[in-house]
Amino acid sequence: MIIVDTALKARHEAGNPVRVGLLGAGFMGRGVINQIVNYTPGMVLTAIANRTVSAAVEAYSKFGVENVKVVSTLGDMEDAIAQGYSVVTDDPTLLCQSENIDVLIEATGHVEYGARVTLAAIEHKKPMVLMNAELDGTVGPILKVYADRAGVIITGCDGDQPGVQLNLYRFVKSIGLNPLLCGNIKGLQDRYRNPTTQESFAKQWGQTAHMVTSFADGTKISFEQAIVANATGMKVAQRGMLGYHSKGHVDDMLDLYDIEQLKSLGGIVDYVVGPKPSPGVFVYATCNEPTQAHYLNYGKLGEGPLYSFYVPYHLTVFEVPLSAARVALLNDVIIAPLGAPVVDVVTTAKIDLQAGQTLDGLGGYHTYGQCENADIVNQENLLPMGLAEGCRLKRAVAKDHVLTYDDVEIPADSVAHRLRAEQNAYFAKSKVAAAV
Repeated sequence: MIIVDTALKARHEAGNPVRVGLLGAGFMGRGVINQIVNYTPGMVLTAIANRTVSAAVEAYSKFGVENVKVVSTLGDMEDAIAQGYSVVTDDPTLLCQSENIDVLIEATGHVEYGARVTLAAIEHKKPMVLMNAELDGTVGPILKVYADRAGVIITGCDGDQPGVQLNLYRFVKSIGLNPLLCGNIKGLQDRYRNPTTQESFAKQWGQTAHMVTSFADGTKISFEQAIVANATGMKVAQRGMLGYHSKGHVDDMLDLYDIEQLKSLGGIVDYVVGPKPSPGVFVYATCNEPTQAHYLNYGKLGEGPLYSFYVPYHLTVFEVPLSAARVALLNDVIIAPLGAPVVDVVTTAKIDLQAGQTLDGLGGYHTYGQCENADIVNQENLLPMGLAEGCRLKRAVAKDHVLTYDDVEIPADSVAHRLRAEQNAYFAKSKVAAAV
């Protein structure tokens, strides 16, 4: 952290701020706009791409930026930026191409849109910070392959639970311990919530009902934990994760886990509902050396064999600009897949579904997402939750049954579906090559 704020301070004093392009001016995007514009010296929000241009202009204005220009061509964008304007467009590829932008932040939460714009960013060698867990958890591994080939960084963000968990995971490893569980703390989990049940809560916070539904029905946390699994090599103990409920503290939940099971799986990702500190994250780890164990006990972490580490909060939009700074100034990766997918998020029927229905996707009425180990997903040909939207059912599927590719007709001309097919083929080939 000191390195990042020192680097930003130097850029501020030199009059050479990090130039950021933002994709999406929704609930999360607006928080990022406020944070960059008003609270991040050494960084400037150069441009916003949003499907509704007026919403992006309004967002700039709300946070004190009045010198805004709407553009539709790259030439107009570059000229406007050179003249000191903050720029708005409905064409995200312009941000990817601009020579006046150092780093992009993707804040839409939409898989197809995110796939298209991330590929464009990679093509133009523009580093990308993803706030889009749904995209990362669906085709993140193959996007990482594309990015590595192009020599550009694609990373998840700090502040949201996956990035905070990985920071904690790295810390625990750095002091010589063995992390065996990366956990996410929730206040509510109800797989059958839908946009109607969540409408009033969404209005209260200025969010969309679909976004809030994906939080409540477990889809969002499944994507978040899949990202952590793919960045650490950890698995899930069972489909949907264990998901223990407790009214105490995460420090008091150590006995719920079988250490030998955790070790046999190479560690697991999981979530818990109800305990403090909410809405934080935690890591459980073991120590294999007596001197370390002695000093851990001296530090009030107990006698083991599992030790609890936690962060009591996550402050998403507050920390995302720092993620952009880490990427642009230090070439640092916050969280990214190690290689092949380890955990996927699979599509599960929220209600009894009928043949001929077209699925409404994330945070909707039809389905919810569950974590499953990637080898099982491949063996059973399960349908990724991030690709469910727009699929047409060939046959009826009962409530709580997991959908397969055989159950659906997939949309034509989908970049996300194409990337997923490439991902499956690429890592299957890599697995065969490694075995030879």
